[in-house]
Amino acid sequence: MASTVLFCKEYDRFLRRERVFRDRTKQLDILSDEELYARYRMPRLSLFQLLHKVRPLIEHPTKRSHALTPETQFLLTMRFLSKGGFLLEMGDLHGVHQSSVSRCLHRTVSAMSSMLDNINFPDPASFRHIMSDFHNIAEMPRVIGAIDGTLIPIKRPSGDDESAYVCRKGFHAINVQAVCDSNLRFSNVVARWPGASHDSMILSNSLLGQSFESSPPDGWLLGDSGYACRPWLLTPIGNPQTRPEERYNGAHMKTRNTIERAFGVLKSRFRCLHKSSGCLQFTPTKCAQIIMLAFKLHNFCIDSRLDNPPALEEESAPEIDYVYQGPLNDGHRMRKELIQNKFS
Repeated sequence: MASTVLFCKEYDRFLRRERVFRDRTKQLDILSDEELYARYRMPRLSLFQLLHKVRPLIEHPTKRSHALTPETQFLLTMRFLSKGGFLLEMGDLHGVHQSSVSRCLHRTVSAMSSMLDNINFPDPASFRHIMSDFHNIAEMPRVIGAIDGTLIPIKRPSGDDESAYVCRKGFHAINVQAVCDSNLRFSNVVARWPGASHDSMILSNSLLGQSFESSPPDGWLLGDSGYACRPWLLTPIGNPQTRPEERYNGAHMKTRNTIERAFGVLKSRFRCLHKSSGCLQFTPTKCAQIIMLAFKLHNFCIDSRLDNPPALEEESAPEIDYVYQGPLNDGHRMRKELIQNKFS
């Protein structure tokens, strides 16, 4: 009997797969700036700046079981943001098992998001400078931001609200509302609404929309025809009849195009958000965390004056799934006065 038990133990030991310790060469030490930029969308100095900030939050207290170093965890996360794709392929590139990639990815996303600056709308003291920059584009006066929504593909979520995530283009998505300035820097982001949500409804239920509705700012946001024309949000004329209305529409479109360009640069730099990379393969909550981190990193790149990536510099404006229909209000009156005073 004892010999049988001993034989079984030896047999199990024979079948047990040995641990494989893969090569985890430090990419930051061996790759050039150009190679790092191609793989992680940032040069060495910017990567080191981010790594220095996030290191205390993701470093393991011991080296037991060959724990992943902060460098490996950070680069895995940046690789996923920059390229998207499957976690298995990312693990193979960095010498890490797929399950370890999944664990460290969300941990590092949370840590990086907490240490980066929050995206807050500028205070009124900054409006004059913002208005001046927007005015230089097409002489549109008193513009403090361009607003729009963009669809980020995600996998089909489970639960009773699955249908709410099917967007107008037929795939599951999160509809992200964002405001940017003339430098393509995002000043407000809402990344929690299902893809079927209308842009106007998201704005009405956002803190920014509610704040501007109760206390209008001294300036205007520019939105497309899917939004309601408000005293603080100007939309284009649906069917311009006069030359001044056409000039207004031209200036409005050229100035508001900054938000489309900002989305294009964002998705070019962080391909995990672009439909060409498939979709985010996580729950909506985890997808929202990844999306917000990408927006924060985009602002970090703008503030650091990094070059925009060469591809996907601009996105064509999305089709408007509906045109807002509502009664005339103070926004229409203010838009009419602007056309008469500025574009006649």
